[in-house]
Amino acid sequence: NILLIMPDQMRGDCLSLAHHPVLLTPNIDAIGGQGAFFTHAYTTCASCIPARRSLLTGQYPATNGMVGYQEGVPIKTPTLAELLRTAGYSTAIAGRYMHQSPYDAPYGFETRVLGSTYKLDDAYAQMLDAAVPELGGIRGLGLSFNGWQARPWPLPDHLHPTHWTVQQARHIIASQAGERPLFLATSFYAPHPPLCPPAFYMERYLRQSLPPAAIGEWAIPPESEALGAGVDAHHVHLFGEALRSAQAGYFGLINHIDDQLYWLLQEFKTRSREMGKPWIIIFTSDHGEMLGDHYFYRKCEPYEGASHIPFLMQASAEMGFVRGLVCDRPVCLEDLMPTLLAMSGQ
Repeated sequence: NILLIMPDQMRGDCLSLAHHPVLLTPNIDAIGGQGAFFTHAYTTCASCIPARRSLLTGQYPATNGMVGYQEGVPIKTPTLAELLRTAGYSTAIAGRYMHQSPYDAPYGFETRVLGSTYKLDDAYAQMLDAAVPELGGIRGLGLSFNGWQARPWPLPDHLHPTHWTVQQARHIIASQAGERPLFLATSFYAPHPPLCPPAFYMERYLRQSLPPAAIGEWAIPPESEALGAGVDAHHVHLFGEALRSAQAGYFGLINHIDDQLYWLLQEFKTRSREMGKPWIIIFTSDHGEMLGDHYFYRKCEPYEGASHIPFLMQASAEMGFVRGLVCDRPVCLEDLMPTLLAMSGQ
């Protein structure tokens, strides 16, 4: 069984295991601490569509033809999920879709329970509308889907998209009959904006001393400190309350994911043992987040903040993994498909 855990827009330095000064990520850390932690993992194109296409196809952007953000271009080669399905796997995705076109193309995933936060009619949006019709959907929070604004999640925790995604993944794991191995992608929209962690998590980081943004001596500040540029500006000068709240929202979303993973990981391992299947767990992201570094926000920059990603892998004893392996060799998302195919005997 294979469990791929993939947050969106998570920096590679945002792990306790990577010695982040404030973040608490014990469950994610354990994947690498009890398996392999790749310290120099990078996305070859720090933008969501091309990065996810490289993961799905095992091909570099120059090979798969998607070298930057571009909507409406279908994948024309077999994907990881398609090849695993052909080999007899049950394939499923819960949460954020893989941002490929067309939206309704399964790309090898037999089961799709989708909740991408900004989609107004997917399964998560329908659940939220039914539970809190007066909110007016996720847009009722008043937060941008790309900006640095942040505020605590104002609703019960079980309505948060991170919590919902984990619950869907747990249901998929519990439903496995046992004959076929499982490939499950648990795909989060967090810590991508909107920056709205439950209040506990945002308050945890607001009361701490947070690290300053990295500003190189060569970095060029935006004109007029980006005043008037809007919350979606790519070239920014975040400082004071704006920087603290953005960091607290971003770090809080990561901490929230980590806490939610505990029972997902336990149940995946238990169900795999009940099915008599070895298991593999991978944790990675499509790209990082500049978070004010060098006067940039979001992604698409060839700097550590946007291009360095987390990459951790753990496997059951039958797979012969060395526990606690720390690998400093460079790896990327394109390595995942051939590695998993080889480990699954394909």
